[in-house]
Amino acid sequence: MTDNGDRKVRLGVALVRSLECDEIGLPDLIDRIEEAVGEAPAVTREVIERAEDEGVIQRVDGDGEPRFGVDGDGADFDDDVVSKEGEFDCTRCGRSITTGYFLRFDDGEVGPYGSTCIRKATEGG
Repeated sequence: MTDNGDRKVRLGVALVRSLECDEIGLPDLIDRIEEAVGEAPAVTREVIERAEDEGVIQRVDGDGEPRFGVDGDGADFDDDVVSKEGEFDCTRCGRSITTGYFLRFDDGEVGPYGSTCIRKATEGG
């Protein structure tokens, strides 16, 4: 994987670690990852595999849709979210926004998100 691809994987794992839920379904997990780091299937797959290897998520037995238990830290909105003024399109809903909210991690930022979508980005499903 390229340096940029590896950076995206690290950002994706950081996002998964910031989820504020105990459990998430595979489709919702994929949505959160793709919103943050793009829609490259190889990157999404690597994020999920690395998050499992690091113990951030664990497959949960159940009927129907694959689910994952999340052992994350949650996002600290005072420390982990930064706002920037400008002209943006929300990463989650695509709406035009003038204040973008970004989740800040050691390896970079993901976003921009609108004021309601920033919370949805870290919720489970």
